[in-house]
Amino acid sequence: MTFRLPLRPRAALLLLGVLALSACAGLPAKNPLAQWEKSPNQNKRGPVLIVLHYTDQHSAEESLKTLKTANSKGPVSAHYLIGEDGKRYQLVSDDRRAWHAGAGRWGTITDVNSASIGIELDNDGHTPFSQAQIDSLILLLDDLCKRHRMPRTAIIGHEDMAPGRKVDPGPLFPWKQLADAGFGRWPRADAPPAPADFDPWLAMATLGYPLTNRGDAVQSFRHHFRGMEGRTFDAEDLRILHDLTLPPPAVAGEEDGM
Repeated sequence: MTFRLPLRPRAALLLLGVLALSACAGLPAKNPLAQWEKSPNQNKRGPVLIVLHYTDQHSAEESLKTLKTANSKGPVSAHYLIGEDGKRYQLVSDDRRAWHAGAGRWGTITDVNSASIGIELDNDGHTPFSQAQIDSLILLLDDLCKRHRMPRTAIIGHEDMAPGRKVDPGPLFPWKQLADAGFGRWPRADAPPAPADFDPWLAMATLGYPLTNRGDAVQSFRHHFRGMEGRTFDAEDLRILHDLTLPPPAVAGEEDGM
């Protein structure tokens, strides 16, 4: 038997359906409170930084679940996850804001989530990263820098932007291997000692390190560039810092992000 609703309840249900669809559609592209006068002087907002993490879990499958659900420490996500075997997973579109960085800053960027792409690596922080995983990461970095026209130097670790709060991707991460492939920053092996009047704190700020706690900042720097512990600078740290803040040599026909 077919039942027909009275006109008013049916109209109410239709209205609810329309409202539900409107809610799903999200915010309008054009604000109805203003007259639309399109300007061609624009482009899509995009990331300017890539932040690398390790998962500190037991498998890519466990991390996928964590990155897609609420967990005991609150919801987290990342744009990409790379398994130990090199398999890549994308969880969030590049042009969307993933929740991977949290509190911290890099240079003048204070909301890192809004300005970055987060890449999680399936690693517990105590085991060397597999070669398949690093090869896969390098391929992804090349793709992201080309598509988003990002500087190939704009790649940091989670610890770099959040000293004292985070340690990933940790002192075992092979930053030099990434630098040999053209990504991130790395000092020249034959760089001379820093001059006597060199200011290491100005150099750290120039690179982007937050200096709220200088001991934490030194530790993060040492994990990244020397793979070792320590909360005070020595002569080798100063040599590295000085070289990293020198203007890079010009390469004919080459541009960052191309």
